[in-house]
Amino acid sequence: MTSNDRRALLRFLAASPLLAGSWPFAKAAGTAPRLTSAAEALDVFELRDLAQQLVPPAHWGYLQSGVDGDVTLRANEAAFSRYELRGRRFVDVSHVDLSTTVLGTHVASPVFYCPIGSLRAFHPDGELAVAAAAKARGALQILSTQSSYSLEAVTAARGAPVWFQLYTTNRFEVTRKLLKRAESAGCPVVAVTVDLPAGRNTETAARLRREDTRDCSACHTVDAHGNPRLNLAAEPMFQGIDTHGLALTSPSLTWDFIKRLKDATTLKVVIKGIEAGADAELAVEHGADGIIVSNHGGRALESGRATLESLPEVVRGAAGRIPVLMDGGVRRGTDVYKALALGASAVGIGRPYAWGLAAFGQSGVERVLEILNLEFRLAMVGCGARSVREISADSIIARG
Repeated sequence: MTSNDRRALLRFLAASPLLAGSWPFAKAAGTAPRLTSAAEALDVFELRDLAQQLVPPAHWGYLQSGVDGDVTLRANEAAFSRYELRGRRFVDVSHVDLSTTVLGTHVASPVFYCPIGSLRAFHPDGELAVAAAAKARGALQILSTQSSYSLEAVTAARGAPVWFQLYTTNRFEVTRKLLKRAESAGCPVVAVTVDLPAGRNTETAARLRREDTRDCSACHTVDAHGNPRLNLAAEPMFQGIDTHGLALTSPSLTWDFIKRLKDATTLKVVIKGIEAGADAELAVEHGADGIIVSNHGGRALESGRATLESLPEVVRGAAGRIPVLMDGGVRRGTDVYKALALGASAVGIGRPYAWGLAAFGQSGVERVLEILNLEFRLAMVGCGARSVREISADSIIARG
């Protein structure tokens, strides 16, 4: 059954007179009235609930899983509730500007689309739909090394250069080829991911894989932890590259790797996966152009520490010398505001836009950003901030 077929079935069940007036039963049965268009979604969670109905269990597990007991995944979301907003009054907020510039890229708002691999697992248009949504909304998109579509095709759909997320690989000659391809596609920035040096244990993905009755062998196999076994030779970004013995990451990396990257490319180099202030200082010392505070959406180290909790010390470590972006657990526009107030230059979303993609394709991806920007704008209005530059730590209060 295709996603359109499943959606049609849900609409039929929602309209059934047998379920009319029986909301508790309908909700329990998973057939509560469902969205018929992305525009109907009131928050990102409504899109999440619909996406869960449409996405096969194994693919849903890939998206939703953290590592070990998902403690860090949950911590990412929970951390935002430990900050309150300080409302201000008698400020002229008749004009509020959400736009900003990050490492030379001008965007309509500080909310950007994080890299997620294999987005065709959630919708046939995958990364192309995200690129079209980014174009329509003037948003920054960072494309995964494991994109379902080529960098060139995504750039064409975006109508402008995207940023490229780079897995380091275990062979620098391959890394160099990926960098050159990104340069040729016009990418201004490479975001090198450093938080997965030696694999991970995704229990939730493995459990949901057990529930999936499909034969997945036509596309890929999975390991004992529910992670897809990589066939890099079949992935768009590795076409024409000898992938024998190639791994996406290397456990032997040191800070010298950043210098090698800088020497090998004209792109600005952003390090994705920094969580400690000391590492932020070292990133500056070794020539990084920016930092993304990230724990891979709770999919790397089961630290129990949210990225929002790591953000202030990373900002102090960077000391204003390079921009600090962050991702992890963002579900509301107020979350965006709090991250910016704590020093982030821009704030990334991952799972929420994937929910929108699974539910409605491009329009769902757009709707997620529209919802978050609306909520973010209202937070700015309530706190008396008329531009991103006016958001400061004075407008939030840490509980306890």
